[in-house]
Amino acid sequence: MQDQQTALVVIDAQVGPLLGTYKKDETLNIIQKMIGKAERENIPIFYIQHEGESGGLMERGTPFWKFAVGIIPRKADIIIHKQFADAFYQTSLRNDLKRRGVSTLVVVGVRTEYCVDSTCRSAIALGFDVTLVEDGHTTADGVISAASIIQHHNRTLSNTFAKERRIAVTMSHNVLLC
Repeated sequence: MQDQQTALVVIDAQVGPLLGTYKKDETLNIIQKMIGKAERENIPIFYIQHEGESGGLMERGTPFWKFAVGIIPRKADIIIHKQFADAFYQTSLRNDLKRRGVSTLVVVGVRTEYCVDSTCRSAIALGFDVTLVEDGHTTADGVISAASIIQHHNRTLSNTFAKERRIAVTMSHNVLLC
């Protein structure tokens, strides 16, 4: 097994989930910067790609299922297909991370209160440390504004612990990937 290391996890950076999101272009720019940084530092990148039911908006192969413009996984990157908010649920993500000796996840992505939140919480419960990139996730307006949802989750998740694991919330320019 390799030394314990960090991996970048890019959640649902797809056309469909990005529709109508708050600060979409700015967030995509941060996600792309984090991907570039991980590539330069030879950090494993896991792309999480949501799939919907057959005939639905997010059905595999539809335009909304595809990664957003500028999000281009390399051959060395790992793509995990999921059908639920939690990227660990009924996927190979946990085993793929463990096989590569990963102990810390840096998370960016789309739909803060759904897939980002669920995946971060599951990660610490499964024994991973998590850094959520504060300016690297987004959502759309719901019952409350997207800005309020993001702010709430940044604060709430930064106070979330599981045994000796925790979620750190850090601005992209302060994130270390090593």
